[in-house]
Amino acid sequence: MADMAVQSSPMDATGPYDRAKALSAFKAGDQAFYWITRISALSVLFILGGIILSLIAGAWPALHEFGFSFLTTQRWAPSADPPVLGALGPIYGTLITSVIAMAIAIPVGLGIAIFLTELCPQWLRRPIGMAVELLAGIPSIIYGMWGFFVLGPFLANHFQPFLISTFEGVPVLGTIFAGPPSYLSLFNAALILAIMVLPFITSISVDVFKTVPPVLKEAAYGVGCTTWEVVRNVVIPYTRVGVIGGIMLALGRALGETMAVTFIIGNSFRITGSLFGPGTTISAAIASEFAESDGLHQSGLILLGLLLFVLTFMVLSAARLMLMRLEKKAGN
Repeated sequence: MADMAVQSSPMDATGPYDRAKALSAFKAGDQAFYWITRISALSVLFILGGIILSLIAGAWPALHEFGFSFLTTQRWAPSADPPVLGALGPIYGTLITSVIAMAIAIPVGLGIAIFLTELCPQWLRRPIGMAVELLAGIPSIIYGMWGFFVLGPFLANHFQPFLISTFEGVPVLGTIFAGPPSYLSLFNAALILAIMVLPFITSISVDVFKTVPPVLKEAAYGVGCTTWEVVRNVVIPYTRVGVIGGIMLALGRALGETMAVTFIIGNSFRITGSLFGPGTTISAAIASEFAESDGLHQSGLILLGLLLFVLTFMVLSAARLMLMRLEKKAGN
């Protein structure tokens, strides 16, 4: 017993010292982890602030020269004396192509997601899922080339003449779908955008649909609901916050897409009532002219970039506000 007491005394003596040292090391590591993550988070704010300041500084000459008329002027003539720069055409093209793209992509994307999660046979889910992922991974310039060489000629030779002849003489619709057919048009660019944002809506919707507890769907089927009633009354309400988030992410991609749209939209600053006429977007205008610009012309293009930033920020802020209201309503 005495030997055991003698042997245990050194362990007892070193125990508190080792424990304190280990706790000190843990505390130092935790503090380092805290500061690394905090600096990483704050760096996002610094980068965003730097981007905003650089855009404002670069756009200030054009903003000072043209003022509010920059938003209401359609003409874009940087080589005129004095230069005339107006953002109305690019803003119009950006909004029109994005709205049409989302009008096409939302129902198709949600339909694919519902089919994959509720109706698709097990053996077919993987091929369709892989196809959706491949669409998301294709570079935008490939979409633009495909749209220019394949989709544009097909629409101009087959689809557009049909719509032009169908709605000719019809009020409003006759103007919207007026000819002549064109390889380069707002409608063609919107269709390319719809195909590009489709994977984002589909993938996010599939992921959130899988989070619906099976017991909720089984209960609905148990009381005699059809598949459509289960989707409409159980799946969509349960996942609406995630679905709206995916749609807003896709809309942000549509607003800022550059290369694919530049290939097929026509790069015309003139506003026409027909969707089959050429046009331009903010990002396409910047991409096509920035390399050859200088002075006030370059400042005007930077101001277009600032407008796109503000437009995207407003869209995302509205989406966040909508999600907060939905979550608050669901909580009540």
